[in-house]
This record gives sequence, structure tokens and C-alpha cells, in this order.
Amino acid sequence: MNDLSNQRLVCLAASPTLPVRLAALVVTHNRKAQLRLTIDRLLAEQVDVIMVVNNACTDGTAELLAAIADPRLKVITLARNMGGAGGFEAGLRALVARFDPDWCVLMDDDARPYSGSLASFRSQSAQLETSGYEAIAAGVFYPDGRICEMNRPSRNPFWHVADFMRTLLGQGRSGFHVRDCDYDSPAPLSIDAASFVGLFLSRQGLARAGYPDGDLFLYADDVMYTLRLTKRGGRIGFLPQLRFEHACSTFHPDRQGLHWPLWKVYYTYRNALKAYHMVAGPVLFWPVLALVYAKWHRRGRQAGEGRTVYRQLLNLAVTDFLLRRPNRDITEVRARSLRKG
Repeated sequence: MNDLSNQRLVCLAASPTLPVRLAALVVTHNRKAQLRLTIDRLLAEQVDVIMVVNNACTDGTAELLAAIADPRLKVITLARNMGGAGGFEAGLRALVARFDPDWCVLMDDDARPYSGSLASFRSQSAQLETSGYEAIAAGVFYPDGRICEMNRPSRNPFWHVADFMRTLLGQGRSGFHVRDCDYDSPAPLSIDAASFVGLFLSRQGLARAGYPDGDLFLYADDVMYTLRLTKRGGRIGFLPQLRFEHACSTFHPDRQGLHWPLWKVYYTYRNALKAYHMVAGPVLFWPVLALVYAKWHRRGRQAGEGRTVYRQLLNLAVTDFLLRRPNRDITEVRARSLRKG
């Protein structure tokens, strides 16, 4: 952790570790209304600790959290916005140092468990541990009940022949992600990667995989983290009966697949290349790069008047990845996204 070690955290006072069974971790940045819904939902659930990472919010989030008297709520405040990746790294480090929970369940500020999901997990957690699972991914849905695509768990097609062939023969993304029918499964399904929305991570899994890479700032930190856990021998299950709601606004409302605002394009593609390099390896990565770059470049047509900026951010992401340039600050990336073509 390069930068977080230098952050000043407004955190819990030092005291002996207090072991707990289940802790919830929420990372937030300037979405006070969504955070309020998530906190209310968690306070109604069977959870021992709720830790919120205040990612340098400026919208009154600190005051909102200070007004909540429930002793289960704990807050750490980052001195500057470290993105979702930095927030999850900081939060997990604080949870382990202060509470050493048996399990952590991770989520964004606009994501929350359906009523009873955490109680359901607690009732099954001992059996899941006995079965060798070190992490469990929940089923994630939009508020209207549709499956949330960005949180659909997956397998690495380069590790599984059948998934690789389905992907190669034209199924694309659906070739290596869990199917719609898998959301009806009553038992855990083995997967390789999942998002940080509704991810239950055990003490053993955290010990095996370490902490997320906070330098990624935004996107792919969860996929790369869970792939690392699997690669190191950890077992991850998908248990869709554990349901989460995700009221996400990642994509443009009228342009399918286009990340919005446009500054997100940079982190999306730079970090995706890091993930592709991880799963494909140093040789197969290059044909993968050629295929995905062409796809991403075509997607720029959907950006309308912003297509020039979109493609500039895409090219910057690819160049920074290939040249292994240091992480760009969010202020610079946002400024570039506002430039006229």
C-alpha cells in the first residue's frame, strides 16, 4: 500500500482486538442519500460491526454518520479521495486491526443486502467454512429486480477449457460468466472472480489473498483481488440466495455500456488491461489486447459529442498501462475529461 500508509485516518482509538463473527464494510464518497439507505438496512440486519470508510466526502456525510448513535457503527475518514479501491484497502486493514472478524461483507454505498440476507449467511457460515469456502459472492440485482451485470460473477476462461471454448466460439462475456439460470441455484457454485458488492470474505481468505490494491483507485480491484485468492488456492462460491440490491449509476442512462461520467473511462480500461494481463498471461495478453481495444474504440461512437475525449482517455489508459506509468491522480483525470476535442 503505497499512499495509504501516509494517510491520516480519523479512526477508532487503539484498544485490544475485539473478535466478531460478521462485520460489514461500506466505502462511500459523496452519496449521502444512498449511504443513508444502506446504513439503515444494515442496522436492521444481524451484523456485529458496520465500518464506513468516508472517502473525503464533502456533502455532509460526516455529519450524517456522527448523528447515528448505534454502537455497531464505526467510521474512518480518509484525508483525500482514494477511490473505491483505496477505500476497501483502508477499511479492511482497519477492520482486521481492530476487530479481526471471522467474516467481512463488502459493499459500495449504493448497495445493500435484502432483508434477512445477512441472517441467512450467518446460519450457513459454519457449513460453508467446513466445505472449504473462503469467500462467498451474493446475487446482486438492480432495484427493479433485474440481474446487475457489472456484479455478475465469473470464471477465468484461461483456466477452464469449456469456458474458453464458449467464449472463443462467439458467446463473448456470457461464455465465462455465470448464467441467468445459475441465480436459481440452492447450493454454492464454484467461481473464480466476483465484485466487492455482496462479497463475504473470511479471515482465512483475507490471510491468503492479502489486501486489495488501493492504487487501482476505481474498477477491477475486486476482480483482480478475487482472482488472486483463487490463484493462491482459495475457494470462492456463488450463493445467489444471498441477495443484494445495487442502485448503481455507473453507465450512461441512454448509452448501453458507456461509463459515465467520462473520466471513468480511464480507470475502467487501464485497470481492465491489468486484469486481462493477469488472467491471460504475458503471451496470450497481446491478442486479447488487440481484440478488446478494437471493441472499446468502437464504443466511443456512443459518446456523441464526447467521443474525442472518450478516445483520448482510452488511449491514455492503454499507454499508461503499457509504459507502466505511475497512478494518475483523479484531479488530472477529471480535468482531461473536461477538455474539448
